[in-house]
Amino acid sequence: MNRGELGAALRALRQASGKEAKAVARSAVMSTSKLSKIETGRAAPSVMDVERILTALGVSEEVKAEYMAVARAQATEATAWRLYRRLGFHRKQEQIRALEESMTLLRLFQPSLIPGLLQTPEYVRAVLSNTGLGEDTLDRTVAARIARQSILYETGKDLRFVITEAVLRWRLLPPLMMAGQLGRLVSASRLPGVDIRVVPLSAPQRDAQGHSFVIRDDRLVTVETTHAEVTVTDARDVALYVAKFERFAALALADDAMRTSSRTSGMTS
Repeated sequence: MNRGELGAALRALRQASGKEAKAVARSAVMSTSKLSKIETGRAAPSVMDVERILTALGVSEEVKAEYMAVARAQATEATAWRLYRRLGFHRKQEQIRALEESMTLLRLFQPSLIPGLLQTPEYVRAVLSNTGLGEDTLDRTVAARIARQSILYETGKDLRFVITEAVLRWRLLPPLMMAGQLGRLVSASRLPGVDIRVVPLSAPQRDAQGHSFVIRDDRLVTVETTHAEVTVTDARDVALYVAKFERFAALALADDAMRTSSRTSGMTS
């Protein structure tokens, strides 16, 4: 099976399962029209699209591995933010939530902003304020991102965050609101499955900060650039991001030292 045959093969799987397209699309967090385009070859599915469809179909691990291997044949994909804006950023948040629900390990490096799973509503709104969203769409997107944060309280999840000290000092909000955001960071760090670390500016470095990235279960990396979201699935490339994350984590402050750093930043911001 090659990539061009993938859509038809997914359709055959769905028909064999006896599930209607509408039900599969809903479980896969996509529109029925998008699923139809994928199945008929009019749209090329992303790696995440294929994984969500297979999960919705409830196929065996062996079948899932075979189909995912085909999906990963194109190891790096880029989706422009303008396309997400057209589809609705709140829908993008729902897709990410579905992906996070199926993973067990998350590693996130962020050198410029508080990670989305740790943001207060005020911070989310400030981050999205320059995206040109209408007020209604902005409200829905903020609500969808906050809804994702329920994963912080789930058992069986290992969520690891590494941010730089500069993130704590970046004045995206007025001082009192920023203090509330840093307080949120401190409280989240006490949750059982959450590990938050801060790389101090004074720490000697071997790596350039570069850009933020998220690693999910050692199999998928997403990178946010100015114009697009890049998805990386080649095992060799994923390993590069894992190694970089671990190097930063080794230099970062954790536990009480991290919490002290966050409180101090809040008082001086």
